[in-house]
Amino acid sequence: MATTTSVKHLGEFTGEEVLLEGWVYNSRSSGKVGFLMLRDGTGIVQCVLSRADVGEELFAAFKELTQETSITVWGVVKEDSRAPGGYEIIAGGFTVHQLALDYPITPKEHGTAFLMDHRHLWLRSRRQHAIMLVRHEIIRATRDFLDDNDFILVDTPIITPNACEGTSTLFGLDYFGRQAYLTQSGQLYNEANARAHKRVYCFGPTFRAEKSKTRRHLTEFWMVEPEMAYCDLEGDMAWAEQLVAYIVSRVLETSGQQLEVLERDTGKLEQVKAPFPRLSYTEAVESLQAAGVDMEWGGDFGGGDETIISEQYDQPLIVHRFPAAIKAFYMKQDPDDQRLALGMDILAPEGYGEIVGGGQREEDLEVLMERLLAEGLSAKEYEWYLDLRRYGSVPCAGFGMGIERVVAWICGLPHVRETIAFPRLLNRLEP
Repeated sequence: MATTTSVKHLGEFTGEEVLLEGWVYNSRSSGKVGFLMLRDGTGIVQCVLSRADVGEELFAAFKELTQETSITVWGVVKEDSRAPGGYEIIAGGFTVHQLALDYPITPKEHGTAFLMDHRHLWLRSRRQHAIMLVRHEIIRATRDFLDDNDFILVDTPIITPNACEGTSTLFGLDYFGRQAYLTQSGQLYNEANARAHKRVYCFGPTFRAEKSKTRRHLTEFWMVEPEMAYCDLEGDMAWAEQLVAYIVSRVLETSGQQLEVLERDTGKLEQVKAPFPRLSYTEAVESLQAAGVDMEWGGDFGGGDETIISEQYDQPLIVHRFPAAIKAFYMKQDPDDQRLALGMDILAPEGYGEIVGGGQREEDLEVLMERLLAEGLSAKEYEWYLDLRRYGSVPCAGFGMGIERVVAWICGLPHVRETIAFPRLLNRLEP
């Protein structure tokens, strides 16, 4: 009796009869022999059908197979170094579950708008399949790194009563007559979790109502946010760079086949080693000015600025100590220069911009209350957050890493819309 398996595990069944469940990727016939490329989600394998083996009726049915027809094939696994993956199937027969007609995505070129309208089908292509596998590995590596370093996953709310960084880029909603928001970060709650577990992280969807059409922005994206009690800016930068370096190393180790499909230059990724170069905000502004950019001290960096700053380096760059005026109320000010906040960003090379943002939090109750009032925020609404400074306050730091931007950089993608199965953009809510 044939063993049901997957393309990924064919090497375990050389010379044995197996059963594969999947979809027709491609098919062709040459006289008395047919060649069926079957994909099953774990890979693609060539199945060879002989008219003499399967009979006239089944061979005629084979010739009617269309792209994306759902099918079950059985046959013997044969090792073949010329075949993709090193194996092929000498098919003994097949069963068709549903014959797909007029599949809209063909090998010809399609426009981006067409492909995005058919995203639910575009995901089946080799390129998109490879991207999702790399994304999976990035997420797995992220969790392995944090779990192995005594970080505890603690979930934080998606519906929140407070803004983390102002309400201008939040999606508001009615919560039984109260104003509420879709979260833009789990950080505030994570600070409470860190006082309970010391090292924690949350990992989930976040939302930004930015009216941006750049290649780096989504309105819904996934972010991992580690937070550490008894940690300062230096420790924060060290944890962040170690995480990024580990992720790149893991993807290079496990996802070479996918990176090859994406035609990614892995030589550039191989240069990513911690520690990363560090540059203060002031030094970064000076480098922009030297490059002829009209940039004054005190302004925030745009995507083009980040590209110019980072292109001088072959690996990620940490920019730290930004103007306090452009950072959130909870960011601790530099004791050596009150104009500065103890924040940091990691900029990916090759023009991919910020992939990590974080810093040290203000642990002094009085200073934090002053900052709240200066920002025009209600101390009453943040009473629970202030409690964290009343009961066992300690230096605390953390960061957020956007999964989609990391996927775009590691895969070498031109736009973040390909980094998630169903992207949400300013002008796209479907499919």
